[in-house]
Amino acid sequence: MTQTASDSALSADGEQRRFASLDPRTGEVVAHHPIHTAAEVEDAVSSAREAAAWWAGLGFEGRRTKLDAWRKILSQRTDEFIALISSETGKPADDSRVEVALVMDHLHWASRHASRVLGKRRVSSGMLMFNHGATLEYRPLGVIGVIGPWNYPAHTPMGSISYALSAGNAVVFKPSEFTPGVGTFLSSTFTEAVPEYPVFQVVTGFGETGAALVASGVDKIAFTGSTRTGKKVMAAAATSLTPVLVECGGKDALIVDSDADLTAAAEAAIWGAVSNAGQTCAGVERIYVAEEVADEFTEIVVKRARKLKPGGEPNANLGPITMPSQVEIIREHVQDALDRGGKALVGGPDSIRPPYVEPVVLTDVPEDSLAVTEETFGPTVVIKRVPNALEGVRLANQSKYGLGAAVFSKSRGEELAAELRVGMVSINSVLTYAAIPGLPFGGVGDSGFGRIHGEDGLREFAYAKAVTKLKFKSLIDMATFDRSSMAGKQMLRLARVLFGR
Repeated sequence: MTQTASDSALSADGEQRRFASLDPRTGEVVAHHPIHTAAEVEDAVSSAREAAAWWAGLGFEGRRTKLDAWRKILSQRTDEFIALISSETGKPADDSRVEVALVMDHLHWASRHASRVLGKRRVSSGMLMFNHGATLEYRPLGVIGVIGPWNYPAHTPMGSISYALSAGNAVVFKPSEFTPGVGTFLSSTFTEAVPEYPVFQVVTGFGETGAALVASGVDKIAFTGSTRTGKKVMAAAATSLTPVLVECGGKDALIVDSDADLTAAAEAAIWGAVSNAGQTCAGVERIYVAEEVADEFTEIVVKRARKLKPGGEPNANLGPITMPSQVEIIREHVQDALDRGGKALVGGPDSIRPPYVEPVVLTDVPEDSLAVTEETFGPTVVIKRVPNALEGVRLANQSKYGLGAAVFSKSRGEELAAELRVGMVSINSVLTYAAIPGLPFGGVGDSGFGRIHGEDGLREFAYAKAVTKLKFKSLIDMATFDRSSMAGKQMLRLARVLFGR
Protein backbone atom coordinates (compact mmCIF):
# COMPACT_ATOMS: atom_id res chain seq x y z
CA MET A 1 0.00 0.00 0.00
CA THR A 2 1.02 3.63 -0.42
CA GLN A 3 2.59 5.11 2.69
CA THR A 4 0.30 8.14 3.07
CA ALA A 5 -1.23 9.34 6.29
CA SER A 6 -4.74 8.20 7.17
CA ASP A 7 -7.55 9.44 4.93
CA SER A 8 -10.04 9.62 7.81
CA ALA A 9 -10.53 13.38 8.18
CA LEU A 10 -14.27 13.96 8.24
CA SER A 11 -16.45 16.98 7.53
CA ALA A 12 -19.40 17.99 9.69
CA ASP A 13 -21.71 15.63 7.80
CA GLY A 14 -19.35 12.69 8.27
CA GLU A 15 -17.89 12.82 4.78
CA GLN A 16 -14.16 12.60 4.27
CA ARG A 17 -12.66 16.04 3.76
CA ARG A 18 -10.85 16.13 0.45
CA PHE A 19 -9.67 18.71 -2.05
CA ALA A 20 -9.02 18.71 -5.77
CA SER A 21 -5.76 19.32 -7.58
CA LEU A 22 -6.45 21.16 -10.82
CA ASP A 23 -4.75 21.39 -14.18
CA PRO A 24 -3.92 25.12 -14.40
CA ARG A 25 -4.15 24.97 -18.20
CA THR A 26 -7.79 23.91 -18.24
CA GLY A 27 -9.14 24.04 -14.71
CA GLU A 28 -10.01 20.35 -14.94
CA VAL A 29 -9.68 18.15 -11.87
CA VAL A 30 -6.57 15.97 -11.91
CA ALA A 31 -7.40 14.06 -8.72
CA HIS A 32 -8.81 14.43 -5.21
CA HIS A 33 -6.65 14.19 -2.09
CA PRO A 34 -7.35 14.06 1.66
CA ILE A 35 -7.03 17.08 3.91
CA HIS A 36 -5.00 15.59 6.72
CA THR A 37 -5.69 16.85 10.22
CA ALA A 38 -3.18 17.65 12.93
CA ALA A 39 -3.97 14.32 14.61
CA GLU A 40 -3.28 12.42 11.39
CA VAL A 41 -0.01 14.29 10.90
CA GLU A 42 1.03 13.34 14.43
CA ASP A 43 0.13 9.71 13.68
CA ALA A 44 2.29 9.82 10.56
CA VAL A 45 5.25 11.20 12.49
CA SER A 46 4.74 8.65 15.25
CA SER A 47 4.79 5.73 12.81
CA ALA A 48 7.81 7.29 11.14
CA ARG A 49 9.73 7.01 14.43
CA GLU A 50 9.77 3.22 14.35
CA ALA A 51 10.47 3.29 10.64
CA ALA A 52 13.42 5.63 11.16
CA ALA A 53 15.07 3.23 13.62
CA TRP A 54 14.72 0.35 11.14
CA TRP A 55 15.90 2.47 8.20
CA ALA A 56 18.96 3.77 10.10
CA GLY A 57 19.78 0.20 11.11
CA LEU A 58 20.13 -0.87 7.47
CA GLY A 59 23.37 1.08 7.21
CA PHE A 60 24.61 2.96 4.19
CA GLU A 61 24.83 -0.01 1.85
CA GLY A 62 21.47 -1.39 2.88
CA ARG A 63 19.80 1.95 2.27
CA ARG A 64 21.61 2.40 -1.02
CA THR A 65 20.23 -0.91 -2.27
CA LYS A 66 16.69 0.17 -1.39
CA LEU A 67 17.11 3.64 -2.89
CA ASP A 68 18.55 2.15 -6.08
CA ALA A 69 15.44 -0.02 -6.34
CA TRP A 70 13.26 3.08 -5.94
CA ARG A 71 15.22 4.94 -8.59
CA LYS A 72 14.71 2.05 -11.03
CA ILE A 73 10.96 2.15 -10.43
CA LEU A 74 10.94 5.88 -11.13
CA SER A 75 12.89 5.23 -14.32
CA GLN A 76 10.38 2.61 -15.44
CA ARG A 77 7.45 4.95 -14.82
CA THR A 78 8.83 8.17 -16.24
CA ASP A 79 5.98 8.66 -18.71
CA GLU A 80 3.43 8.59 -15.90
CA PHE A 81 5.62 10.82 -13.73
CA ILE A 82 6.13 13.39 -16.49
CA ALA A 83 2.44 13.51 -17.35
CA LEU A 84 1.51 14.05 -13.70
CA ILE A 85 3.97 16.92 -13.24
CA SER A 86 2.69 18.61 -16.38
CA SER A 87 -0.94 18.07 -15.35
CA GLU A 88 -0.54 19.66 -11.93
CA THR A 89 1.82 22.50 -12.93
CA GLY A 90 0.91 23.05 -16.57
CA LYS A 91 4.56 23.08 -17.61
CA PRO A 92 5.55 21.75 -21.05
CA ALA A 93 6.50 18.08 -21.30
CA ASP A 94 10.19 18.76 -21.93
CA ASP A 95 10.40 20.82 -18.74
CA SER A 96 8.87 17.92 -16.82
CA ARG A 97 11.32 15.51 -18.45
CA VAL A 98 14.25 17.61 -17.26
CA GLU A 99 12.81 17.66 -13.75
CA VAL A 100 12.43 13.88 -13.66
CA ALA A 101 15.98 13.41 -14.95
CA LEU A 102 17.30 15.65 -12.18
CA VAL A 103 15.33 13.71 -9.57
CA MET A 104 17.03 10.48 -10.60
CA ASP A 105 20.48 12.07 -10.84
CA HIS A 106 20.32 13.57 -7.34
CA LEU A 107 18.87 10.42 -5.81
CA HIS A 108 21.74 8.41 -7.32
CA TRP A 109 24.37 10.86 -6.08
CA ALA A 110 23.02 11.08 -2.54
CA SER A 111 22.75 7.33 -2.00
CA ARG A 112 26.16 6.72 -3.59
CA HIS A 113 28.09 9.30 -1.57
CA ALA A 114 26.36 9.12 1.82
CA SER A 115 28.83 6.61 3.28
CA ARG A 116 31.88 8.63 2.26
CA VAL A 117 30.47 11.92 3.54
CA LEU A 118 28.75 10.76 6.72
CA GLY A 119 30.51 7.54 7.71
CA LYS A 120 32.87 7.17 10.64
CA ARG A 121 36.42 8.38 10.07
CA ARG A 122 39.50 9.02 12.15
CA VAL A 123 40.44 12.54 13.11
CA SER A 124 43.85 13.73 14.21
CA SER A 125 44.03 14.07 17.98
CA GLY A 126 46.68 16.78 17.89
CA MET A 127 49.95 16.88 19.76
CA LEU A 128 48.53 17.65 23.21
CA MET A 129 46.05 14.76 23.09
CA PHE A 130 48.36 12.35 21.25
CA ASN A 131 47.47 9.52 23.65
CA HIS A 132 43.82 9.52 22.55
CA GLY A 133 42.20 8.25 19.41
CA ALA A 134 39.45 10.40 17.84
CA THR A 135 36.65 9.57 15.42
CA LEU A 136 33.86 11.55 13.79
CA GLU A 137 30.66 10.33 12.20
CA TYR A 138 27.34 11.86 11.22
CA ARG A 139 24.24 10.18 12.61
CA PRO A 140 20.68 10.53 11.27
CA LEU A 141 18.45 13.01 13.07
CA GLY A 142 15.39 10.76 13.03
CA VAL A 143 12.25 12.05 11.28
CA ILE A 144 12.48 14.92 8.80
CA GLY A 145 9.47 17.04 7.85
CA VAL A 146 9.67 18.37 4.30
CA ILE A 147 7.38 21.15 3.05
CA GLY A 148 7.67 21.47 -0.72
CA PRO A 149 6.79 24.04 -3.40
CA TRP A 150 4.64 23.80 -6.50
CA ASN A 151 6.98 25.28 -9.13
CA TYR A 152 9.33 22.26 -9.22
CA PRO A 153 7.18 19.80 -7.27
CA ALA A 154 9.54 16.84 -7.73
CA HIS A 155 13.08 18.16 -8.12
CA THR A 156 13.03 20.74 -5.35
CA PRO A 157 11.61 18.64 -2.48
CA MET A 158 13.69 15.67 -3.60
CA GLY A 159 16.71 17.86 -2.92
CA SER A 160 15.77 17.35 0.73
CA ILE A 161 14.06 13.94 0.57
CA SER A 162 16.83 12.11 -1.32
CA TYR A 163 19.53 13.41 1.00
CA ALA A 164 17.52 12.92 4.20
CA LEU A 165 16.74 9.31 3.27
CA SER A 166 20.34 8.63 2.25
CA ALA A 167 21.49 9.99 5.62
CA GLY A 168 19.29 7.43 7.39
CA ASN A 169 16.19 9.44 8.28
CA ALA A 170 12.50 8.78 7.78
CA VAL A 171 10.58 11.53 5.95
CA VAL A 172 7.07 12.97 6.21
CA PHE A 173 6.44 15.15 3.16
CA LYS A 174 3.80 17.87 2.82
CA PRO A 175 3.63 18.80 -0.89
CA SER A 176 2.06 22.02 -2.10
CA GLU A 177 -1.73 21.97 -2.30
CA PHE A 178 -1.30 22.70 -6.00
CA THR A 179 0.77 19.56 -6.63
CA PRO A 180 -0.31 16.90 -4.13
CA GLY A 181 -0.36 14.18 -6.77
CA VAL A 182 3.37 14.51 -7.41
CA GLY A 183 4.11 14.01 -3.70
CA THR A 184 1.77 11.03 -3.53
CA PHE A 185 3.41 9.49 -6.59
CA LEU A 186 6.86 9.82 -5.03
CA SER A 187 5.71 8.19 -1.82
CA SER A 188 3.80 5.37 -3.52
CA THR A 189 6.71 4.42 -5.76
CA PHE A 190 9.05 4.46 -2.75
CA THR A 191 6.70 2.09 -0.95
CA GLU A 192 6.89 -0.32 -3.87
CA ALA A 193 10.64 -0.51 -3.29
CA VAL A 194 10.50 -0.33 0.52
CA PRO A 195 7.26 -1.94 1.74
CA GLU A 196 8.53 -3.00 5.18
CA TYR A 197 8.03 0.24 7.14
CA PRO A 198 6.52 3.70 6.47
CA VAL A 199 9.90 5.32 5.90
CA PHE A 200 8.58 7.93 3.44
CA GLN A 201 5.03 9.21 3.99
CA VAL A 202 2.99 12.02 2.50
CA VAL A 203 0.42 14.25 4.19
CA THR A 204 -1.71 16.47 1.97
CA GLY A 205 -3.79 19.56 2.59
CA PHE A 206 -3.35 23.29 2.98
CA GLY A 207 -1.42 25.59 5.29
CA GLU A 208 -2.94 24.04 8.40
CA THR A 209 -1.50 20.64 7.47
CA GLY A 210 1.93 22.17 6.97
CA ALA A 211 1.68 23.98 10.31
CA ALA A 212 0.74 20.70 11.96
CA LEU A 213 3.86 19.08 10.50
CA VAL A 214 6.05 21.85 11.92
CA ALA A 215 4.47 21.33 15.35
CA SER A 216 4.46 17.53 15.21
CA GLY A 217 7.78 16.88 16.89
CA VAL A 218 9.84 16.09 13.82
CA ASP A 219 13.59 16.39 14.26
CA LYS A 220 14.05 18.95 11.50
CA ILE A 221 11.95 20.88 8.99
CA ALA A 222 13.13 21.46 5.42
CA PHE A 223 11.01 24.23 3.91
CA THR A 224 10.93 25.69 0.41
CA GLY A 225 8.63 28.61 -0.29
CA SER A 226 8.21 32.34 0.13
CA THR A 227 10.28 34.36 2.59
CA ARG A 228 7.11 35.43 4.37
CA THR A 229 5.97 31.86 4.97
CA GLY A 230 9.52 30.81 5.81
CA LYS A 231 9.56 33.29 8.69
CA LYS A 232 6.30 31.82 10.00
CA VAL A 233 7.76 28.32 9.82
CA MET A 234 10.84 29.47 11.72
CA ALA A 235 8.76 31.16 14.41
CA ALA A 236 6.61 28.06 14.89
CA ALA A 237 9.62 25.74 14.95
CA ALA A 238 11.38 27.95 17.49
CA THR A 239 8.83 27.09 20.19
CA SER A 240 10.16 23.51 20.25
CA LEU A 241 13.73 24.30 19.16
CA THR A 242 13.14 22.31 15.99
CA PRO A 243 15.96 23.13 13.56
CA VAL A 244 14.96 24.36 10.12
CA LEU A 245 16.42 24.52 6.64
CA VAL A 246 14.80 27.41 4.78
CA GLU A 247 15.09 27.93 1.02
CA CYS A 248 13.09 31.02 0.15
CA GLY A 249 12.81 33.41 -2.74
CA GLY A 250 15.32 35.16 -4.91
CA LYS A 251 15.76 38.18 -7.13
CA ASP A 252 18.66 36.80 -9.09
CA ALA A 253 20.77 38.98 -11.32
CA LEU A 254 22.71 38.29 -14.50
CA ILE A 255 25.81 40.41 -15.12
CA VAL A 256 26.87 40.95 -18.74
CA ASP A 257 30.46 42.19 -19.10
CA SER A 258 31.73 44.17 -22.07
CA ASP A 259 33.63 41.16 -23.46
CA ALA A 260 30.77 38.67 -23.10
CA ASP A 261 29.48 36.42 -25.86
CA LEU A 262 26.33 38.46 -26.33
CA THR A 263 24.36 35.87 -28.26
CA ALA A 264 25.02 33.25 -25.59
CA ALA A 265 24.30 35.74 -22.82
CA ALA A 266 21.02 36.82 -24.36
CA GLU A 267 19.85 33.25 -24.91
CA ALA A 268 20.76 32.36 -21.33
CA ALA A 269 19.03 35.48 -20.03
CA ILE A 270 15.78 34.60 -21.77
CA TRP A 271 15.98 30.98 -20.67
CA GLY A 272 16.69 31.98 -17.06
CA ALA A 273 13.86 34.52 -17.06
CA VAL A 274 11.13 32.77 -19.05
CA SER A 275 11.57 29.00 -18.72
CA ASN A 276 8.99 27.42 -16.42
CA ALA A 277 7.00 30.62 -17.04
CA GLY A 278 9.49 32.45 -14.83
CA GLN A 279 8.44 30.40 -11.82
CA THR A 280 11.98 29.59 -10.70
CA CYS A 281 13.36 30.76 -7.35
CA ALA A 282 16.82 31.14 -8.89
CA GLY A 283 15.55 32.44 -12.23
CA VAL A 284 16.92 35.59 -13.85
CA GLU A 285 14.80 38.60 -12.86
CA ARG A 286 17.40 41.39 -13.21
CA ILE A 287 20.05 41.98 -15.87
CA TYR A 288 22.90 44.46 -15.53
CA VAL A 289 24.69 44.93 -18.85
CA ALA A 290 27.81 46.99 -19.55
CA GLU A 291 26.97 50.19 -21.41
CA GLU A 292 29.18 49.58 -24.43
CA VAL A 293 27.38 46.35 -25.36
CA ALA A 294 23.93 47.17 -23.99
CA ASP A 295 22.30 48.06 -27.30
CA GLU A 296 23.40 44.90 -29.07
CA PHE A 297 22.60 42.65 -26.13
CA THR A 298 19.16 44.18 -25.61
CA GLU A 299 18.32 43.84 -29.30
CA ILE A 300 19.08 40.12 -29.21
CA VAL A 301 17.05 39.63 -26.03
CA VAL A 302 14.05 41.47 -27.46
CA LYS A 303 14.16 39.54 -30.72
CA ARG A 304 14.35 36.22 -28.89
CA ALA A 305 11.65 37.05 -26.34
CA ARG A 306 9.13 38.05 -29.00
CA LYS A 307 9.25 34.56 -30.48
CA LEU A 308 8.15 32.85 -27.27
CA LYS A 309 4.49 32.14 -26.60
CA PRO A 310 2.77 30.49 -23.65
CA GLY A 311 0.28 27.69 -24.10
CA GLY A 312 -1.12 24.46 -22.83
CA GLU A 313 0.29 22.24 -25.55
CA PRO A 314 3.03 19.73 -24.61
CA ASN A 315 5.49 21.52 -26.94
CA ALA A 316 4.65 25.09 -25.85
CA ASN A 317 7.53 27.42 -25.03
CA LEU A 318 6.15 28.04 -21.55
CA GLY A 319 3.10 27.00 -19.61
CA PRO A 320 0.64 28.85 -17.38
CA ILE A 321 1.12 30.50 -14.02
CA THR A 322 0.44 27.57 -11.70
CA MET A 323 -0.77 29.54 -8.66
CA PRO A 324 -3.63 31.87 -9.69
CA SER A 325 -2.85 34.53 -7.07
CA GLN A 326 0.65 34.97 -8.52
CA VAL A 327 -0.83 36.55 -11.65
CA GLU A 328 -1.84 39.65 -9.73
CA ILE A 329 1.65 40.00 -8.26
CA ILE A 330 3.12 39.88 -11.75
CA ARG A 331 0.59 42.46 -12.94
CA GLU A 332 1.36 44.74 -9.99
CA HIS A 333 5.12 44.60 -10.61
CA VAL A 334 4.82 45.32 -14.33
CA GLN A 335 2.39 48.19 -13.82
CA ASP A 336 4.49 49.72 -11.03
CA ALA A 337 7.57 49.62 -13.27
CA LEU A 338 5.73 51.43 -16.06
CA ASP A 339 4.15 53.96 -13.67
CA ARG A 340 7.64 54.72 -12.33
CA GLY A 341 8.93 55.62 -15.81
CA GLY A 342 10.02 52.20 -17.06
CA LYS A 343 9.52 51.05 -20.63
CA ALA A 344 8.25 47.73 -21.93
CA LEU A 345 10.43 46.54 -24.81
CA VAL A 346 8.46 43.33 -25.07
CA GLY A 347 4.93 42.83 -23.81
CA GLY A 348 3.31 44.84 -21.06
CA PRO A 349 0.09 44.78 -19.01
CA ASP A 350 -1.81 43.29 -21.95
CA SER A 351 0.56 40.30 -21.88
CA ILE A 352 -1.07 39.16 -18.66
CA ARG A 353 -4.08 37.03 -19.54
CA PRO A 354 -4.67 34.43 -16.82
CA PRO A 355 -3.63 31.72 -16.56
CA TYR A 356 -0.96 32.71 -19.10
CA VAL A 357 1.57 35.51 -19.12
CA GLU A 358 3.59 36.30 -22.23
CA PRO A 359 7.25 37.32 -21.81
CA VAL A 360 7.74 40.90 -20.61
CA VAL A 361 11.07 42.71 -21.01
CA LEU A 362 11.38 46.01 -19.14
CA THR A 363 14.05 48.71 -19.11
CA ASP A 364 14.68 52.12 -17.51
CA VAL A 365 13.06 50.81 -14.34
CA PRO A 366 14.06 52.54 -11.07
CA GLU A 367 16.08 50.41 -8.69
CA ASP A 368 13.52 50.87 -5.92
CA SER A 369 10.57 49.62 -7.98
CA LEU A 370 8.79 46.37 -7.15
CA ALA A 371 10.06 44.77 -10.35
CA VAL A 372 13.62 45.22 -9.08
CA THR A 373 13.28 44.73 -5.33
CA GLU A 374 10.65 42.00 -4.93
CA GLU A 375 10.39 38.49 -6.35
CA THR A 376 8.04 38.59 -9.35
CA PHE A 377 7.96 34.87 -10.15
CA GLY A 378 6.76 35.32 -13.69
CA PRO A 379 8.22 35.48 -17.22
CA THR A 380 9.46 39.05 -16.78
CA VAL A 381 12.92 40.57 -16.66
CA VAL A 382 14.38 44.04 -16.11
CA ILE A 383 17.41 45.18 -18.14
CA LYS A 384 19.56 47.99 -16.78
CA ARG A 385 22.58 49.59 -18.43
CA VAL A 386 25.57 50.10 -16.16
CA PRO A 387 28.96 51.78 -16.78
CA ASN A 388 30.74 48.47 -16.20
CA ALA A 389 30.23 44.99 -14.82
CA LEU A 390 31.51 45.92 -11.35
CA GLU A 391 28.73 48.48 -11.04
CA GLY A 392 26.33 45.72 -12.01
CA VAL A 393 27.69 43.57 -9.20
CA ARG A 394 27.27 46.45 -6.76
CA LEU A 395 23.63 46.91 -7.73
CA ALA A 396 23.00 43.18 -7.69
CA ASN A 397 24.31 43.01 -4.12
CA GLN A 398 21.88 45.69 -2.94
CA SER A 399 19.03 43.17 -2.97
CA LYS A 400 17.78 41.75 0.31
CA TYR A 401 17.84 38.38 -1.43
CA GLY A 402 20.98 36.39 -2.12
CA LEU A 403 20.11 33.07 -3.74
CA GLY A 404 21.98 32.78 -7.04
CA ALA A 405 23.38 34.81 -9.90
CA ALA A 406 25.01 34.50 -13.31
CA VAL A 407 27.96 36.22 -14.96
CA PHE A 408 28.85 36.39 -18.65
CA SER A 409 32.45 37.42 -19.25
CA LYS A 410 35.30 35.96 -21.28
CA SER A 411 38.12 37.34 -19.17
CA ARG A 412 37.00 37.87 -15.58
CA GLY A 413 34.04 35.66 -14.82
CA GLU A 414 35.57 34.25 -11.65
CA GLU A 415 36.57 37.70 -10.43
CA LEU A 416 33.02 39.00 -10.79
CA ALA A 417 31.49 35.84 -9.34
CA ALA A 418 33.63 36.19 -6.23
CA GLU A 419 32.17 39.65 -5.55
CA LEU A 420 28.52 38.56 -5.68
CA ARG A 421 26.85 38.08 -2.29
CA VAL A 422 24.91 34.95 -3.18
CA GLY A 423 25.07 31.24 -2.48
CA MET A 424 25.63 30.17 -6.09
CA VAL A 425 26.92 31.62 -9.35
CA SER A 426 26.99 30.31 -12.90
CA ILE A 427 29.69 31.70 -15.21
CA ASN A 428 28.73 31.88 -18.89
CA SER A 429 25.55 29.90 -18.21
CA VAL A 430 22.49 30.10 -15.98
CA LEU A 431 21.13 27.78 -13.29
CA THR A 432 23.68 25.04 -13.95
CA TYR A 433 24.60 24.76 -10.25
CA ALA A 434 21.12 23.36 -9.54
CA ALA A 435 21.76 20.44 -11.89
CA ILE A 436 25.10 19.41 -10.36
CA PRO A 437 24.36 17.03 -7.46
CA GLY A 438 27.74 17.56 -5.80
CA LEU A 439 27.19 21.31 -5.33
CA PRO A 440 25.22 22.74 -2.40
CA PHE A 441 22.11 24.77 -3.22
CA GLY A 442 20.98 27.66 -1.03
CA GLY A 443 21.39 31.34 -0.40
CA VAL A 444 21.87 34.14 2.11
CA GLY A 445 19.78 37.02 3.39
CA ASP A 446 16.04 36.78 2.69
CA SER A 447 16.73 33.78 0.47
CA GLY A 448 17.12 31.68 3.60
CA PHE A 449 19.84 29.49 5.07
CA GLY A 450 20.99 25.91 5.11
CA ARG A 451 21.83 23.86 2.03
CA ILE A 452 20.35 21.05 0.01
CA HIS A 453 22.35 18.95 -2.48
CA GLY A 454 25.97 17.89 -2.25
CA GLU A 455 27.94 17.00 0.85
CA ASP A 456 26.44 19.94 2.72
CA GLY A 457 22.98 18.66 1.83
CA LEU A 458 23.73 15.27 3.34
CA ARG A 459 25.11 16.81 6.54
CA GLU A 460 21.99 18.99 6.89
CA PHE A 461 20.07 15.87 7.85
CA ALA A 462 22.57 14.44 10.33
CA TYR A 463 24.30 15.45 13.53
CA ALA A 464 28.02 15.23 14.16
CA LYS A 465 29.06 12.68 16.75
CA ALA A 466 32.61 12.96 18.09
CA VAL A 467 34.19 10.13 20.11
CA THR A 468 37.56 9.90 21.82
CA LYS A 469 39.25 6.79 23.23
CA LEU A 470 42.21 6.67 25.57
CA LYS A 471 45.02 4.63 24.04
CA PHE A 472 47.60 4.96 26.83
CA LYS A 473 48.26 7.21 29.80
CA SER A 474 50.25 10.37 29.27
CA LEU A 475 53.12 11.44 31.46
CA ILE A 476 51.39 14.83 31.73
CA ASP A 477 47.79 14.26 32.86
CA MET A 478 45.84 17.44 33.57
CA ALA A 479 42.46 15.66 33.94
CA THR A 480 42.92 14.65 37.57
CA PHE A 481 43.12 16.40 40.94
CA ASP A 482 46.12 14.21 41.69
CA ARG A 483 48.20 15.93 39.04
CA SER A 484 51.63 17.17 40.05
CA SER A 485 52.29 20.83 40.68
CA MET A 486 54.50 20.87 37.58
CA ALA A 487 51.94 19.32 35.20
CA GLY A 488 50.30 22.58 34.12
CA LYS A 489 53.65 24.28 33.59
CA GLN A 490 54.91 21.35 31.55
CA MET A 491 51.82 21.35 29.32
CA LEU A 492 52.05 25.10 28.75
CA ARG A 493 55.76 24.78 27.95
CA LEU A 494 54.96 22.06 25.42
CA ALA A 495 52.21 24.19 23.86
CA ARG A 496 54.56 27.15 23.51
CA VAL A 497 57.18 24.98 21.84
CA LEU A 498 54.63 23.48 19.43
CA PHE A 499 52.42 26.48 18.66
CA GLY A 500 54.11 29.64 19.85
CA ARG A 501 56.51 30.20 17.02
